[in-house]
Amino acid sequence: MQDLPMRGQVALIAGASKGIGAATAQAFAAAGARVVLAARDMDALTAVKQRIRSEGGDAIAIRCDVSDADSVASLIDRAVAHFGRLDAAFNNATDGPMPAPLADIDVAEFDRGIATNVRGTFLGMKYQIPAMLASGGGAIVNMASVAGINATANLAAYVAGKAGIIGLTKVGALDYADQGIRVNVVAPGPILTYHLEAAGPEAQRLAGLSTPMRRTGQAAEVAQTVLWLCSPGSSFITGSVIPIDGGQSAGSKPPQMYRQGQSMTGQDKSPGQGGAADEQ
Repeated sequence: MQDLPMRGQVALIAGASKGIGAATAQAFAAAGARVVLAARDMDALTAVKQRIRSEGGDAIAIRCDVSDADSVASLIDRAVAHFGRLDAAFNNATDGPMPAPLADIDVAEFDRGIATNVRGTFLGMKYQIPAMLASGGGAIVNMASVAGINATANLAAYVAGKAGIIGLTKVGALDYADQGIRVNVVAPGPILTYHLEAAGPEAQRLAGLSTPMRRTGQAAEVAQTVLWLCSPGSSFITGSVIPIDGGQSAGSKPPQMYRQGQSMTGQDKSPGQGGAADEQ
C-alpha cells in the first residue's frame, strides 16, 4: 500500500507557481494532501494544478498577493470554504531588488522586498493560524535562506527579509506551541531552480562549488524537507531553522581537503586519491 502521510489533510502553498513552490505542491499532493496553490501568476498556477490533477491529485489555484492583507484573508477563506479545513502551509513567496551595494538600493525596491518576505510571511501566518486552530492544529513552514543566517554582500533587502522571516517563525512557534501548531523555517543554499538555470552552466558550477558537498541542491530536496516538517514524523519539532545547503552553514571547506591516506605535505597518497581535481 502506498504511503500517504498527508492523506485527508489540506495544504496551502504560497508562491506555488514555479520552482520550489511548485515542487512542494506536487510533493504534498503525492503524499495524499489536497492542495491549495497560491501566487500572482494564474497561468503558471493553472499549469501546476493541471499537472497535479493529471497525476491523480486534488488541487485548486487561487490568485493572491501575499503582501496584501485582504488578498491573503480571502485566500484562506476560499481554501477553507472549498476543502473544509487547513492543516499545513508553506509560505514560500519571495521578491526583492537586484543585487547592489546597500547605499545603491532604491528605497521603493527595498520596501518591495520587505513587503513580500516579512509582511507576506506575517500575513500568511496571521490568517493561517486561526484556520488551523479551528481544524485542531497544524504545521507551518516558512521560506528563508542561508542568507538570513549569514549575510551575503549586495543583498541587503533579501538578507533583511529572510532574517526577519526567521525571527517571525520563532515567535510564531513560541506563541502557539501549546495549541497544536508547529512553525518551522527552511533555509536553502544554492538550489537549481529557474533563476540558477537561467544564469547558465558556469554560474551553476560555481554555485555547486560554494557548498562543502560540491553540488547544488534540487527543488525536490527542499520539497521533501517541507513535507516532512508538516508530517507526523516531525511532531516534536517547532521553532527550528533547517538549513538545506549542502553544509554551507556548518562552515567553510577549502576546495582541496586532505583525505585519508594523504599526508599534510601532499605525499604518500593512496592509489586513486587526489586533490581538488577529484572533487565533485
